[in-house]
Amino acid sequence: MPTTTYRVSGMTCHHCVRAVKDEVGGLDGVSAVEVDLVEGGVSTVTVTSAAPLPDEEVATAIGEAGYTLAPPNALL
Repeated sequence: MPTTTYRVSGMTCHHCVRAVKDEVGGLDGVSAVEVDLVEGGVSTVTVTSAAPLPDEEVATAIGEAGYTLAPPNALL
């Protein structure tokens, strides 16, 4: 099962974590979503799925939760 890590900006609390877990966890094939919350910074979202997910699909789900993918070079 592939595991992919995404950097997400804008998350500030555990409500944010729940929103991201719900949206990303609802994607087809996703079996687990773990979030390392960095309040006010760039959080890490690790997604385990049956097959690799298109980045655009994950970005859309994170956007539906109210947050955005951070650029790869954003500071942690």
